[in-house]
Amino acid sequence: MEQGPIVVVLHSDSVPDAERMDRVAGRATIRYTEAPGLADALRGAEVLFVYDFRTRALPGAWHAADRLRWVHMGSTGVDPAMFPELRASDVVVTNTRGVFDAAIAEYVLGQILGFAKDLSGSLLLQQRHEWRHRESERVAGATALIVGTGSIGRHIARLLRAVGMTVRAVGRRERAADPDFGEVATDLHAELAGADYVVAIAPLTEQTRNMFDAAAFTAMKPHARFVNVGRGELVVTDDLVAALRTGSIAAAALDVVDPEPLPADHPLWELPNVRITPHNSGDFIGWRTEIVDAFTENFDNWIAGRPLDNVVDKRLGYVPG
Repeated sequence: MEQGPIVVVLHSDSVPDAERMDRVAGRATIRYTEAPGLADALRGAEVLFVYDFRTRALPGAWHAADRLRWVHMGSTGVDPAMFPELRASDVVVTNTRGVFDAAIAEYVLGQILGFAKDLSGSLLLQQRHEWRHRESERVAGATALIVGTGSIGRHIARLLRAVGMTVRAVGRRERAADPDFGEVATDLHAELAGADYVVAIAPLTEQTRNMFDAAAFTAMKPHARFVNVGRGELVVTDDLVAALRTGSIAAAALDVVDPEPLPADHPLWELPNVRITPHNSGDFIGWRTEIVDAFTENFDNWIAGRPLDNVVDKRLGYVPG
């Protein structure tokens, strides 16, 4: 028999750790479901925990959300939940801001060091059993432009500053003397011209979709490297391929692409100046446990009537900083 508020947990092939969900189970009825059963599970439910945060199932099941009051995304990006019906509703949306920040920042630094030290070239020479002395670039003194000034962007900025890089940023509002970003500008193309490394970490909104197009890549230095840890849809993929082939930019490290997963015959796989990872820059050992803890801690707030953490501004599509 169902008791207390109904909490739906949308998962894929793995479910949240039962012991950690006990914090919720004692005060609510939990319905676990995969995407095909989401509509049935939502009937009468007040809370939805989107543990499978890469799903696109919610819009199709929305008609059944007759009592829903709160949706918690197990990710930082909330674009799968930003469809018109949810935006127009009174349902509160929260995210798991903060869990992935440090891991993604480490990934970005790792990719920048990999480019500067040409680690992939060293591996290729090792595989050939070839001893060849080479020189490498310094990262200290290079300029990184971070596009997106949320909490992940701040962690990236702090880490890059720690190794001596000059950091600038592009955001929604101009500001000077920011403690992490230094100068924050709003004119993307003007800032691209001065960057040695460009890091995309903006949320996916109608304003940011396709922001990195042919004009943006043309504005970049020919030796610039592009690192995308935001969303694949920030980029016009065909324009990126063209820029890499023609030398408009030197290289790219892509943790996110459009489309995902990247088809086996896609030209990005074959470009020697591209590094591809399968959307796992934030997936450190233990991340699943931490996103469950973030939800259960916020559930404590919800059940006690306290303000929720990390409430998304549904007009903007992210948690305001």
